[in-house]
Amino acid sequence: MTLNLNVAELKRQIDCFDVFRTVGEVHSAKGVVTARLPCAVGDLCHILGPGENVGLAEVISVDQSQAQIMPFRTTNGLQAGTPVVSLGRPLRVPVGWQLLGRVVNAVGNPIDSGPRVYPKRMASINAASPCPLERAPIRAPFVTKQRAIDSLLTLGLGQRVGLFSGSGVGKSTLLGEIAKGSNADLNVIALIGERGREVRPFLEECLGAEGMAKSIVVVSTADQAALARVRATQTAITIADFFRRQGANVLFLLDSITRLAMAQREIGLLQGEPPSSRGYTPSVFQLLSQTLEQLGTSANGSITSILTVLVDGDEMDEPIADSVRAIVDGHIVLERRLAEKGHFPAINVNASISRVFRDVTPQEHQLAARRLRAILSTFAEVADLVRIGAYTKGASPQVDKSLELLPSAELFLRQEMGEFSSFEDTRAAMDALASRWPF
Repeated sequence: MTLNLNVAELKRQIDCFDVFRTVGEVHSAKGVVTARLPCAVGDLCHILGPGENVGLAEVISVDQSQAQIMPFRTTNGLQAGTPVVSLGRPLRVPVGWQLLGRVVNAVGNPIDSGPRVYPKRMASINAASPCPLERAPIRAPFVTKQRAIDSLLTLGLGQRVGLFSGSGVGKSTLLGEIAKGSNADLNVIALIGERGREVRPFLEECLGAEGMAKSIVVVSTADQAALARVRATQTAITIADFFRRQGANVLFLLDSITRLAMAQREIGLLQGEPPSSRGYTPSVFQLLSQTLEQLGTSANGSITSILTVLVDGDEMDEPIADSVRAIVDGHIVLERRLAEKGHFPAINVNASISRVFRDVTPQEHQLAARRLRAILSTFAEVADLVRIGAYTKGASPQVDKSLELLPSAELFLRQEMGEFSSFEDTRAAMDALASRWPF
């Protein structure tokens, strides 16, 4: 009789189990939990009740006698003396193709109605960013099938883009349209700090069955602990990084990086960090840099990322917006004025830019884009005069021509939900419009 043992698979399954554990007890619970427990920063712990598991937690700081532990859930009902078990390792999450089409929580466990996931591989959320010298240059275009982006703001595979938006101007709809229409191999979507009632409409209406079929969604809603919101983002990046290592081109959508910063601010203040501008602590800006540096290209594949930035009252100069804009490779601005006119996607192309535009487009594309921008910027300079009737026709040939072409330009930049334009069709339409600008 022959035994067919898959030793490698057996070893992977054994690695998923925690065999040796260190037990301590809760000393106090004041925002963070203090416990007498030998452990290291980043180790996972289980806070145990009488005969049952009360909650997962993580060590955030240690000293000679005790450790500060932050739970993934509320500390309501926690008592001094409650046992705490250290797992002696950082958070590991399931990765692989079996997650495709699933919705998971901050630690990678499915929260949808699908079957249980039996992971063949687990990955630590503390993986290092790709070596700078091993990052492939961005040379190929990333197609979104949104004319306003593919024409004037052409993105590249592996680019990191900030989507700056106030509330209610269509950012979730735009993210869903890009997820369905892009040329990425798959999508990894992190919904961080969203209201619970918004998650299902995004999955069913913005993504739909077509988008979910090629997506993995990580969710941590606004009512969850700050640690859960931060770790959910890192879980999503870990999943995306697994596919990048396999040579895939991944689209990573984070909604929103502002709420990620707010979650880290909560953690920083609980740890006693000094608040700075708008109350943000130093660890917030460190986390933003670490998060964004994990994205982009590697030697094998790419993670193209679109990260939404919430701007209070459409204020573009608040600390998180400034910090993100300084790190990413471009920014797209959604404008409330356009949304109020029914112009969707409400992209202000004059205020938006792609820093890799010249690297991923031919010279002919760039020339047509410059002409189209000239039409829009020429009108923008005299828009106020036109609205109040102070502009006299014939005063400027450029302005007269821009007024003539503006309806066609706006029609080109508008797209209905479910309307997709191939890169070739977008280029042809832009060329036709640009050829009518003689200046």
